Amino acid sequence: MIRTPLRPLARILSARAQGEDPAAIEAENRRKRHEEMADKQRQRAEGRLLVLGLAFFCAFGVIGMRMGALASSVPEEPRASAVGNPIIGQRSDIVDRNGRILATNLATHSLYAHPRDMINPEHAATELAKIFPELDAEELLKDFTGDRRFLWIRRQISPEQMQAVHDIGSPGLLFGPREMRLYPNGPIAAHVLGGASYGREGVASAEVIGVAGVERQFDAYLRDPANEGAPLELSLDLTVQAAAEQVLAGGMSIMNAKGAASVLMDIHTGEVISMVSLPDFDPNNRPRVLTNGDQSDSPLFNRAVQGVYELGSAFKIFAAAQAMELGLINPNTIIDISGPLTWGRFRIRDFRYNGEELSATDVIVESSNIGTARIAMMIGADRQRDFLGSLGLLEPTPIELTEGPTGKPLLPRNWSEISTMTISYGHGLSSSPLHLAAGYASLLNGGTRVEPTLLRMANEVEGPRVVSEAVSRRSMEMLRQVVLRGSASFGEVPGYNVGGKTGTADKPLTSGRGYYDDKVIATFAAAFPADDPQYVLIVTLDEPSENSGDEPRRTAGWTAVPIAAEMIRRVAPLLGLRPQVDSSQSIGVTLTSN
Repeated sequence: MIRTPLRPLARILSARAQGEDPAAIEAENRRKRHEEMADKQRQRAEGRLLVLGLAFFCAFGVIGMRMGALASSVPEEPRASAVGNPIIGQRSDIVDRNGRILATNLATHSLYAHPRDMINPEHAATELAKIFPELDAEELLKDFTGDRRFLWIRRQISPEQMQAVHDIGSPGLLFGPREMRLYPNGPIAAHVLGGASYGREGVASAEVIGVAGVERQFDAYLRDPANEGAPLELSLDLTVQAAAEQVLAGGMSIMNAKGAASVLMDIHTGEVISMVSLPDFDPNNRPRVLTNGDQSDSPLFNRAVQGVYELGSAFKIFAAAQAMELGLINPNTIIDISGPLTWGRFRIRDFRYNGEELSATDVIVESSNIGTARIAMMIGADRQRDFLGSLGLLEPTPIELTEGPTGKPLLPRNWSEISTMTISYGHGLSSSPLHLAAGYASLLNGGTRVEPTLLRMANEVEGPRVVSEAVSRRSMEMLRQVVLRGSASFGEVPGYNVGGKTGTADKPLTSGRGYYDDKVIATFAAAFPADDPQYVLIVTLDEPSENSGDEPRRTAGWTAVPIAAEMIRRVAPLLGLRPQVDSSQSIGVTLTSN
């Protein structure tokens, strides 16, 4: 920078020549220099003030916009964020066909310990044992005073337990947020829902995964954030399910049965409205799987799906329907039932009726093994197998349960003529109550195949035809006669015109060779209302015994039928079915004029 001198030589010489004072020149130049320096400092200060003003303006603008955003947003509690790969905790609800909650999520806490942070481990162990009686104080103290740095105490605790632990005052006892699966209805529909447990776990969250039933079958759907929390809607009706469980539990107790199962199905869509298996369990506290003994004795065993049994005479209507479809018989065709019917070393006898001949309808009404076997001989083995296959009785049902594929029917190794005869009346082929429900629905809904489902159907899907509408109607008429004058007379429910067929099958020995003399599987397969079938109900009892008389009575007519009748009486109004009142009788009303 070039600076102007305060006493320029040229100006000084000129001033001296003119007699002026050179000091005045220096003073003037000094004043100008000071003014110039002051101007520069003022400009610099003004620039700094401008920058500072812009900074304050921007800061207040950002604060104002944030305040506006907060004022227009919905208030919510802050959530803690964890470092690392987050665990997705949200799981969709499961609801029944009317939107009532069957399974949901509940926010709770877990309890864990950092033993090295504890001041008084002995006191903490003693107090924890008082709060959680299942814990052992000595074992806790051993863990707290050992080499462990981290210890889970409880995966889930209630708010009351959390407060009690907090009152212990130990800095080594810590809580973590946790989401748990809650089944608010307890054991209702337990075998359908299955249950849930924890997968990946952290102190800040845990992954809820399905372990059985629809919880496991639809685990990916229930955990998918793309569904935006949309619930899984089942075909079950909670009120019907609760009523069915109550009736079946009472009937199982009265009939001294080892176990029981029932299936209520929409005859047109295959929707399962109710599915019960007893004994049951509470999915909120799911028991452990049996490690020894018979797995069918476990409460986890779903008898309606996994239990495959010889279902006895309930199969007879299939033989009659197929023979009518083939044109071999009609309801009035006379069948020779003289017996015993001999095939090699086998003898087929009748339990209820001893005579020479019966009409095809009465073969079903009187539950004649010989008559049904003769009808099956007309049909033949190949055609019988194809027909039962078209009803879905030879393969696992496509029900949306993890346990579904395990309910595989047991078929004869060689489908011989004797197998054809015995299968016609329900021996030699084992299937589940759900198979039987689907078979009856396909036969009686007009003759089209339906497949059982646990998902609510928006529209009816018509399957392939298995019998004509005429044969379907005649089959229903036969089943109605069984209730009116046959082995299922206790199944009549006033106003609902029930039709059905009983089945009593001896229970096979555990060795697989031969049958018990005093243990049976009793089944009643019913459809109602008979004039326009809407629902199929299957009730099965394992080892029932009605002991009110002098001798135990184990047949389905004495055991399964009364339970099914009471169940229909209870659930039919819940299903929206109005009882049909016979208006032919006088009701004692006198018409008068005003």
